Amino acid sequence: MFSKGRGVVILFLFLAGVVNYLDRSALSVGAPFIRHDLTLTDTQMGIIFSSFSVGYAIFNFLGGMASDRFGAKLTLFVAMIVWSLFSGAIVLAVGFVSMIVIRVLFGMGEGPLSATINKMVNNWFPPSNRASVVGLTNSGTPLGGAISGPIVGFIAISFGWRYSFIAIMLIGLIWALFWWKFVKEKPSDSTSAELEIAAAKERDQSGKKYSLTFYLKQKTVLFTAFAFFAYNYILFFFLTWFPSYLVDARGLSVKDMSVVTVIPWILGFLGLALGGIVSDFFYKKFIKKGVLFSRKLVLVTCLFLSAVCIGFAGVVTTTVGAVTLVALSVFFLYLTGAIYWAIINDVVDQNNVGSVGGFMHFLANTAGIIGPTLTGYLVDKSGTFTAAFILAGALAVVASLAVIRFVRPIVKEA
Repeated sequence: MFSKGRGVVILFLFLAGVVNYLDRSALSVGAPFIRHDLTLTDTQMGIIFSSFSVGYAIFNFLGGMASDRFGAKLTLFVAMIVWSLFSGAIVLAVGFVSMIVIRVLFGMGEGPLSATINKMVNNWFPPSNRASVVGLTNSGTPLGGAISGPIVGFIAISFGWRYSFIAIMLIGLIWALFWWKFVKEKPSDSTSAELEIAAAKERDQSGKKYSLTFYLKQKTVLFTAFAFFAYNYILFFFLTWFPSYLVDARGLSVKDMSVVTVIPWILGFLGLALGGIVSDFFYKKFIKKGVLFSRKLVLVTCLFLSAVCIGFAGVVTTTVGAVTLVALSVFFLYLTGAIYWAIINDVVDQNNVGSVGGFMHFLANTAGIIGPTLTGYLVDKSGTFTAAFILAGALAVVASLAVIRFVRPIVKEA
């Protein structure tokens, strides 16, 4: 897995995920300060959280198409520079409207990340290892979320929240410089030939090329996207509102909140790193049942368990109980994190994998537009977070059942 230059690819993609969620989580950690300084309501803060996903969701799809056309290396290089600059630009915000504009542009920059990671994995790794590699590379994202709490919290308390965004902007720009210098788009010709032979054994043998629109109409793609939507609904609920929940509903100080938020992220890191490995293990163990059996086994079981945990977190009475259940929910949620991408790699040909993955990610991340705003509205109207927790869990239960029914091998003409 780590031979022939692949270890460098894994390392840089892992670090890209760390930077991605360090940047993305910074706003939620700094939200108590920002809401006070800019005089924002919970509903307005929810809209600001959601505005990120407007640009993000659109460029999930466009970024995937760009990775197919211009290459994953160039696409991710440009994306990292853009999102780092607009992460730093948050210090220029003076009110509600300017925050929305900057967050939309920031989301546009981050949009291509997951599709380009998937494209790079498809370029460099054989099918039998792809879920494991997707899980390992994406496990950097919860680690970035984990370190954002202490870093942003410390800098915000010590120097002011604006300085934290300048610091993480510089980290992203440094990563982009090293990425361009040390990483190649594809391995050597001999290794590429080996990967092509391995992939040919796993996919349709008719030799017929299939269009992008063919895949976008498939139930397997659409209902995988729906499950990913439920995944993202829980994730964005946690990512955007959990710090404010700890401060407003549980009475924690910003200092204590910054430490407590690390716990779910660490479990998420373990879940995401293990999810692909577990799926590939079942794939090899139940190879006669087909690759989608192993993917669905992990996805359905873990998404359902995540739903149960997040739902009960909204009704427990103690802070310890709520944090424990949220942490378990994030762990089970992230166990499925590599599976959505693995399914796309399993059923889509290499020429379309970036675009189809980006389309799936686009649909899934409309949850980031709907969820944070809806949560802010529910909190303003009810005065509690209970309904928001239960809604997130119920959505994931429905999605896990839909995967059982609709995610099946794509039938192609001979």
